[in-house]
Amino acid sequence: MRFGRRRLERPAGLHAAGVSERGPVRAQNQDACLVDAEHGLFAVADGMGGHQAGEVASGLVVEHLPAALARARSRIRSEPAALAAAVWELHELVLATAAGDPALDGMGTTVVVATVRDGTADLVHVGDSRAYLLRAGELTQLTVDHSAATELTRAGVLSAEQAAAHPLAHQLTRAVGMPGSASPSRRRVRLAVGDRLLLCSDGLSNALDDGRIAQLLAAAPSPEAACRALVDQAGTAGARDNVTAVVVQAR
Repeated sequence: MRFGRRRLERPAGLHAAGVSERGPVRAQNQDACLVDAEHGLFAVADGMGGHQAGEVASGLVVEHLPAALARARSRIRSEPAALAAAVWELHELVLATAAGDPALDGMGTTVVVATVRDGTADLVHVGDSRAYLLRAGELTQLTVDHSAATELTRAGVLSAEQAAAHPLAHQLTRAVGMPGSASPSRRRVRLAVGDRLLLCSDGLSNALDDGRIAQLLAAAPSPEAACRALVDQAGTAGARDNVTAVVVQAR
């Protein structure tokens, strides 16, 4: 298992890789990712907060996620429920850490987590870090952003096109570390041979449209190459934030 700002890994069973970079605009990288293909555990977290607080929040999540999930699984049989419980534990950890240090006040992070076991991917997410599935060249977004603009779209106030350009597009309604707002959404997907699962921060999804993401995922010969292509192309496209991609492929 490896976690941090950049990693590549290829154990037997699952072929997975992750890349996280600062991007062309930001002074520091507040994203973090986890690639643990041996245990089928993957995550992307996008930190928020002044100075290095966002980096602390995202780092806490990816560092403590494996242990939090193990504790949750010891008492909860349902994998989606165990994932949700682990995220709630991490939420409490971020809140407690911020309360103990004035410099970290108000810090938080998005997170999208996937476990892959026996050909099934279970996902939970909080915030606007996303999960996508590429199957036979077609890209499907598996998560729905927890943002004010998305809520307005679901209520019929805005169209999807209007929401993307709306001033509230990046105002989160849920985040790990945001008091009372860490309730994760869940999704279960049965994987087929050749499927590729992408987890990413909004630095990538805001810079590249779905068509371009699908092209890059499909064309890359490996998860490592896919991550590299996605992150590089997001930078070339003028990404305004840190950019992180984790790609998982079952073999």
